Amino acid sequence: MSQPADPADLPTGRLKPLPMVIFASRWLQVPLYLGLIVAQCVYVFLFLKELWHLVTHAFDFSEQQIMLVVLGLIDVVMISNLLIMVIVGGYETFVSRLRLQGHPDQPEWLSHVNASILKIKLAMAIIGISSIHLLRTFIEAGNIGGPTATNYTTTGVLLQTLIHSIFIASAIGIAWVDKMTLGGSSKGH
Repeated sequence: MSQPADPADLPTGRLKPLPMVIFASRWLQVPLYLGLIVAQCVYVFLFLKELWHLVTHAFDFSEQQIMLVVLGLIDVVMISNLLIMVIVGGYETFVSRLRLQGHPDQPEWLSHVNASILKIKLAMAIIGISSIHLLRTFIEAGNIGGPTATNYTTTGVLLQTLIHSIFIASAIGIAWVDKMTLGGSSKGH
């Protein structure tokens, strides 16, 4: 049988001034998340502009040009998904609960989001975005040294591949550290 808690240890609902200010400072992040929503609107505009460009030039473009524009559209969507994860997950984790339980449109991942899971999801999204950029580079790299001009050099392609590999290694490192941290704390449970 457990002992009743000492009334001095129970929270009273009122914080002392300094802890209250520190705790309330989380609301300073709200303008940052609102700014990311504005950035999301810019990406929607960019997506529609590129989609219109694709539709109006569908008969003029080669298959490679169409593929590059479609990869650009996918890139915009993936960056937009990253923004949503940061906006919704970050607000839920660091500012306040959204109270979406039971809402039919609640993202599945949001029910178990925490800083650790958000970090891994963001790392995976960055790898996905980097993969799209690298694929576009590889497609256009076929023109290096050829008759058609390209914005890429052999060194640039190699550096981009190295950077992508570093992103992958970083994500693996983050996941490994999280697994070690969670594994060490859950052994007693």
